[in-house]
Amino acid sequence: MNNRARWSLGFLSLALAVGVPLRAQSGDQGKAPVYTYLAEWAVPRAQWADMVKLDEQDRALMDKLVADGTLTSYGAFTNLIHQEGEATHGTWFTATSEGNLLKALEAVYAQPGSTTAPVQGASKHWDYVLVSRTYNQRPGKYEGGYLAGDQWFVKPGSMRAYNDLLKAALVPVCEKLLADGVVTAYGVDTEDFHTEKPGRVTFYYTTADASAFDKASKAFDDAFEKNPALVSAFQSMVDREGHRDFLNRLRYMSNK
Repeated sequence: MNNRARWSLGFLSLALAVGVPLRAQSGDQGKAPVYTYLAEWAVPRAQWADMVKLDEQDRALMDKLVADGTLTSYGAFTNLIHQEGEATHGTWFTATSEGNLLKALEAVYAQPGSTTAPVQGASKHWDYVLVSRTYNQRPGKYEGGYLAGDQWFVKPGSMRAYNDLLKAALVPVCEKLLADGVVTAYGVDTEDFHTEKPGRVTFYYTTADASAFDKASKAFDDAFEKNPALVSAFQSMVDREGHRDFLNRLRYMSNK
């Protein structure tokens, strides 16, 4: 098994532990859920610059919503692995309640031209409302970097076993990467309002630059090379059909 497959399976294990706190190893008794509104667009190549410009127009509003406590984070990204008919650009914002998420969405809708830009009319579009209880982030504003991760489908009845394996093997690795500044955020999302096949989980992480991305990859490689039995354990608990990886250019991100 190559290194990417090895640490991709590691991401899977993290993605399966929706109910497990990231700080389980340090005595944290759990985290309240956070909710994310994710908008993705398949933009015609000739209009990529128009979509970037449109996203930039929302940043002042997003900053205000973070400052007043409505939101806890937001960001924008551009897909680096293009597939015909799939998303090329995306934005997200995160809140501690569904109500705050809707408050932010209404504020976006209230901006002049926010839903009528020509680039939007020319692009395919997907919205998701996600929930997470496994997450962590470093406060601050970040310009550039990378947003990566993967998606899997969990086999019925396997969640508890994944949770146990997560706490023992991977949470400490992720926490150390965060503490060392190698990653700037990471977490696990499932759909709060379901539009996809049930059981899909998404693990994501962000880094400030390519060097940090390499360091994160190596950390996961090392974790599995020291204990190859983890790979077999993870494989036995997942429906591998529908698995996908993603790698995005993080244009900007703000974490409270």
